[in-house]
Amino acid sequence: MTRFDKSKLPSRHVSVGPERAPHRSYYYAMGLTEEDIAKPFVGVVSAGNDSAPCNTALDAQADVAREGVIANGGMPRRFNTITVTDGIAMGHQGMKSSLVSREIIADSVEVSVRGHCYDALVGFAGCDKSLPGMMMAMLRLNVPSIFVYGGSILPGVFHGNDVTVVDVFEAVGKYGAGNCPLSELIALEKVACPGHGACGGQYTANTMACVGEAIGLSLPNSNMVPAPYLSRADIARAAGVQVMELLAKNIRPRDICTREAFINAARVVAATGGSTNGALHLPAMASEAGIDFDLFDVAEVFKTTPYIADLKPGGKYVAKDMHDAGGVYMVMKTLMDAGLIHRDCMTVTGKTIGENIDEVTWNPDQKVIYPVSSPLSPTGGVVGLRGSLAPDGAIVKVAGMHKLQFTGPARVFECEEDAFAAVEARTINEGEVIVIRYEGPKGGPGMREMLSTTAALYGQGMGEKVALITDGRFSGATRGFCIGHVGPEAADGGPIALVENGDIITIDAAAGTIDLDVPAHVLTARRAGWAPRTNAYQSGALWRYAQNVGPASKGALTHPGAVAERHVYADI
Repeated sequence: MTRFDKSKLPSRHVSVGPERAPHRSYYYAMGLTEEDIAKPFVGVVSAGNDSAPCNTALDAQADVAREGVIANGGMPRRFNTITVTDGIAMGHQGMKSSLVSREIIADSVEVSVRGHCYDALVGFAGCDKSLPGMMMAMLRLNVPSIFVYGGSILPGVFHGNDVTVVDVFEAVGKYGAGNCPLSELIALEKVACPGHGACGGQYTANTMACVGEAIGLSLPNSNMVPAPYLSRADIARAAGVQVMELLAKNIRPRDICTREAFINAARVVAATGGSTNGALHLPAMASEAGIDFDLFDVAEVFKTTPYIADLKPGGKYVAKDMHDAGGVYMVMKTLMDAGLIHRDCMTVTGKTIGENIDEVTWNPDQKVIYPVSSPLSPTGGVVGLRGSLAPDGAIVKVAGMHKLQFTGPARVFECEEDAFAAVEARTINEGEVIVIRYEGPKGGPGMREMLSTTAALYGQGMGEKVALITDGRFSGATRGFCIGHVGPEAADGGPIALVENGDIITIDAAAGTIDLDVPAHVLTARRAGWAPRTNAYQSGALWRYAQNVGPASKGALTHPGAVAERHVYADI
């Protein structure tokens, strides 16, 4: 006797009844039997491709997940979605496509599942935006779902030291400053990335992989396993098996991702010194679940979260080391013991996060994850800011920074290329506050990351001698006094649009403030002379994105989210 009543599942619309004979003919063409067609249809979606090592192992893992689905009574249906890999897109116009790809990934998964009436979903992602994009689709569709990260890359080794791609970005700055021979740069680039997997530090991919576990959409201690490890096949197969259990019990993503679960996820972002992009993606995911959880909600959680995981770029270790130390659940173990985790949130195991954590034994011998009782710092690795320069907020990663205050004169650039050229020409002065504007979600369009510029500054030894402010974003790999997501953005006439060279800007990451020291009457006069700009992208996907995208503080969303929906796909 089957555990599944097909007459109540979405796939009935493409497989049940005489009127669906044409539909079934396609399934017979693909080798399915009558018994196969009677099973639930499970979408197995991969963001795999050959664009970068982040994604090259995903298709093989997704194929293994099919085995688990079949073993537990389902019929898997494989399909793919895109990625834009930030490491390749970085530092040029291609980066305008990065954040846009998050929406395209979520939309493409949604329309494929809707069009083919799948009953459940297992999603595999590797590079930065594909993780939130995949989880956004799961929350939007609300069919039983499991998210699987493809795993991180192993560290490269150069002169006996572990290295990542960030070392290469920073070596470009050293080369430009005359402190790194070209032969050294070439030798480093050849060994920094030794194989399959996403960037190894606590950059955006690993940050959102941690979110997957902390929010309950991923199997416990699955996401920090490096991509080359053979155990990744076991994880993929287990996800296929378990999604059928979720379908049998009708446990859906919105049952799992409650407001308390988002708080748990934000805790883990801060505790691990994660990417500032977490404060962009969590609000976007929350919107898909009908939960109001914006930048300031995220920042409130950050304020009361200790920084406890010594991970790059602010610390010493990479994802492999975190896996060896016990993974995401080891982080959550000490957070929960300190009362900082909501333990009653449901997870894809069918148990609560607290029940899952109770199965973990604290490892006092590992060196990566500190207990809450003796953290690296008492409050988080990521801080929200607000003030006269950013009335709608901004974000900064403080993990590993030596000072939390900065005051200096503005040095204004209208795009990243101009700022990078000034860095390369070594015309940036110590003590300046670099302002890069018209790089926001609408103004860019696409809200580019600025890793090429920040890494070059660090390579020149200027990383903590200047501050950098933008209405764009920073890579999770960025370090130094770098403030992103400044809102309202310049394209919307925010105060950042009115800054002029020499204006004094004061940032206090301890107090959570960012202010422009210019009299109100002067700003009023400047605003009278300000006019919106027309960007170069007046057709295609980037134009469409710019027409629809909202503020970064709300997640840079392009649709109203679940609050406006009139039906949920899972209930068709």
